[in-house]
Amino acid sequence: MGSGKRTLTMAAIALVCTVTVLGAPGAAYASPGRPAPTPTPPGGSAPTTGGSAPAADKELEAVRRKLDTLYHDAAVATDAYNAAEEQTERQSARIVDLAREIVKGRERLTELKDRAGAAARAQYRGGGLPPQVRLWLSHDPQKFLDDAGTIRQGEHATEGLLAEMTRTQEDLKQYARDAADQWKQLDAHRKAKAEAKKKIEKEIAAAEKLQSKLKKQEQERLRKLEEQAASRAQTAWLDTGILKDISTKASTEGRKAVQFASDQIGKPYVWGAEGPKSYDCSGLTSQAWAAAGTAIPRTSQEQWKQLRHVEIKDMRPGDLIIYFHDASHVAMYVGDGAIIHAPRPGRTVTIAGAGSMPILGVVRPDAE
Repeated sequence: MGSGKRTLTMAAIALVCTVTVLGAPGAAYASPGRPAPTPTPPGGSAPTTGGSAPAADKELEAVRRKLDTLYHDAAVATDAYNAAEEQTERQSARIVDLAREIVKGRERLTELKDRAGAAARAQYRGGGLPPQVRLWLSHDPQKFLDDAGTIRQGEHATEGLLAEMTRTQEDLKQYARDAADQWKQLDAHRKAKAEAKKKIEKEIAAAEKLQSKLKKQEQERLRKLEEQAASRAQTAWLDTGILKDISTKASTEGRKAVQFASDQIGKPYVWGAEGPKSYDCSGLTSQAWAAAGTAIPRTSQEQWKQLRHVEIKDMRPGDLIIYFHDASHVAMYVGDGAIIHAPRPGRTVTIAGAGSMPILGVVRPDAE
């Protein structure tokens, strides 16, 4: 993905990004000596550019801020839901594994008991008399000594069987305790998942209700305000000169991840979705990197916690940009100051400016 070697996809991404994001209506490009405008967080107030905005726009701006808050809260709840879902799947698999171990342990214990019983019976048949009496009755002292050695070996083997039986019984008890603990955790995460689902549905329903009160013309104007807020933030970010330091060359896996994300453009956002027909933000990034051959955490918060952090100036296509102070959103950097992400309910996987939202930091899934 280096200069002179960009794919057709990346060229298209750069073009679309320039037209739809960097050049959105209301974008203010800085000139030398003029302070860069302040980025506008989706939940914050838009800066004024002189004069008071019309009352209708002020009201719509308040709606925009409210919608941003509702969708942000839904994103946080979605991360909680996805984390609980991941834990639930992991614990279910662990319980299945423990059940298999318990079955194998019981079968092993039965086998050991049978072998110990057989050894005890054989020892009884061959060694019921005291050694002195057996020596006195024996016509062949050497055979007696050989038999005595065999008996001692049998006794040692029986002791070994009994010791293994004890270990197997202890293992079975531990497996049972572990399974009980996993069931408790599974139940707790199922409850957490249910609570997160309620929260998501509540926030999305409130946002949809708020939007439904707007007339078509107001909805179009609201979208313009959203574009303008994103454009102002992106312009401010670009005005720092950040792009001159950022690499345009992706790793081999990074190119594959970017290609996967590019192929998903236009698919709808659905909370909790991991494809192939729809995605949420971290569902898209985790599946893109899975397609590239690297497994990464499912949620944006865990991606932020577990993946290697890199400086913004050192990021490259394929890296993940984590947004907001609580790491509640994630997108894939694709070069030329652009990202691909699944924004929120009601939207589709799309291209946007990398600086259009407050950046928390950047993480790199691969080690190349």
